[in-house]
Amino acid sequence: MRRAIALIGLFGIIGAGLSLAVLPPSKTVAAPNANRTFIIPASDGYGVADCLSSKSSECGKIVADAWCESQGFTKATAFGIAAREDFTGTVTKASEVDQAEQPLTITCGE
Repeated sequence: MRRAIALIGLFGIIGAGLSLAVLPPSKTVAAPNANRTFIIPASDGYGVADCLSSKSSECGKIVADAWCESQGFTKATAFGIAAREDFTGTVTKASEVDQAEQPLTITCGE
């Protein structure tokens, strides 16, 4: 009886091993990333606001691309100062935000 159970277990282990060896290897394919917009506070402590606030700056493009790459995207499609409705959409009364403290946006895509 013990021998029969041991043989069944052995054949089960061998069968499982063979089934994994015979299966074709499949690569995991990530779903395509859609564009995503990040809102970054101007006073983040790293000084990226100086580069991102001017759209014509080459520094801004480099910083925005690096941000997107760190978030798993290929490149930045847009960056700059956030529009008021991007960060105060739920506030009924408009609050004054100093231009230097206005949040920044980076839109990342493929």
